[in-house]
Amino acid sequence: MKVSHVPLRVAVGAFILNSGLSKRTLEGEAAQGLHGMAVGAVPQLKQLEPDRFAMLLSRAETALGAALLAPFVPSALAGLGLAAFGAGLVQLYLKTPGMREAGSLRPTQQGIGLAKDVWLLGAGLTLVLDDLILRRRFG
Repeated sequence: MKVSHVPLRVAVGAFILNSGLSKRTLEGEAAQGLHGMAVGAVPQLKQLEPDRFAMLLSRAETALGAALLAPFVPSALAGLGLAAFGAGLVQLYLKTPGMREAGSLRPTQQGIGLAKDVWLLGAGLTLVLDDLILRRRFG
């Protein structure tokens, strides 16, 4: 891992790890709300029970956070996982009614929480591209 990747990976990794760990006990109405929002963006998730979805999301976030924090995980690999996760959140923002102003990408007050997650996609792509460019130069 490049030293310049450390601040980004620690900040984002700790944030996502905490998010995953906080979802470990989600069930009932909380899991249903999370699941319902996700199904709006990715209809195939309807096949999962809400409690199972919450458990899988918790594990995925925990694993992604841990991968970002682990120095032995290549930045390109950790960045790829982060970019995929960020892309999913951007999709959630784009497909959830009421998150954006009509005919615009600008968030409504309700959508700001999801719109800001675009930084995760950008951070993931930065890690991937920087690692690939570095390998090409010195590989």
